[in-house]
Parts: sequence; structure tokens; C-alpha cells
Amino acid sequence: MRLARPLLLLMSIALALPVAAFAADQYVPLQQRMSPEEFKAAGLDKLSPDELKNLDNWLSGHGKVVTKVVDQAGKPVFYPTSEKSGPVQARVQGTFAGFNGHGQLTLDNGQVWQQSDSTKVSCLSSENPKVIIRRSLMGNWMAAVDGCNDTAPMTRVK
Repeated sequence: MRLARPLLLLMSIALALPVAAFAADQYVPLQQRMSPEEFKAAGLDKLSPDELKNLDNWLSGHGKVVTKVVDQAGKPVFYPTSEKSGPVQARVQGTFAGFNGHGQLTLDNGQVWQQSDSTKVSCLSSENPKVIIRRSLMGNWMAAVDGCNDTAPMTRVK
């Protein structure tokens, strides 16, 4: 079980590298990416065609920021919430017997978390056990429940 996760991570990275290289080749010039109002508000209309081309060339050689969250107007949101990204410490409401693959944990603080993979881990059954959900090195959230010897990746749904 513990060997499968690092192997899956390495395979994901190996598959993502060609996709990232392809995406870097697909640079879209600023004038096409921005509305005329945004282009003018940024002062880019004051650049000569050569200066604008140099800026586009520079930007195409540097990685793009990819955001996963957008607001209602479709604009990127870089900081989706103001809540701290530190560990969440709470208790699971009800009986917990392990991670069953894509199951949900309802916490006593009102948060609801869903397992973000299909890994199944059996644990000692317990009532309202303590849980700590913290960020991993890769930025994912991992849940550790008292009485369970393994963790599971989680996504907050509420």
C-alpha cells in the first residue's frame, strides 16, 4: 500500500512532463489574452509593436501560472479562501472504520471532507475519533485518524 503511492506519484510526474512541454509551446500573445480595456489599463497600448513582441517573447519563455479556481466571471482566483492552510484538528462525527475509497468525513467543526482517491484502508472501528488533516509536501490534504495506521488524501467539500 505504501509503495503504491510513491509509484503512482512518479508515474504522474512522468506523464505530466510532456503535457507541460506541450502547453509551453502553445503561448497566446497578450493582445489575444486580454480584453482591450485590460490591455489599455495595463499600459500595454503605449508599447511599440517591437516592444510588445519582445514582451510576448519573454513571457512565452517563462512558465505560465495555471489556476484551478475561477470566480463567477471566469477570472482566476489565486487565493480562493482566507482561511489558514494549517492543519485541521477535529473529531469525526459518528463511527469511523477506515477509508473506503471516495467516502466522506463529517467533522464536529462543520467541515465535510471527501477522500480524493479510491484507496481502501481498514482501521479499528471507533466512535468520534480525533482527526488531523494537513497539507502534504505536494500541496494535497492528508487525513490521519486516531486508531488508523495509514492516511488518505482528502478534498474539502464543505
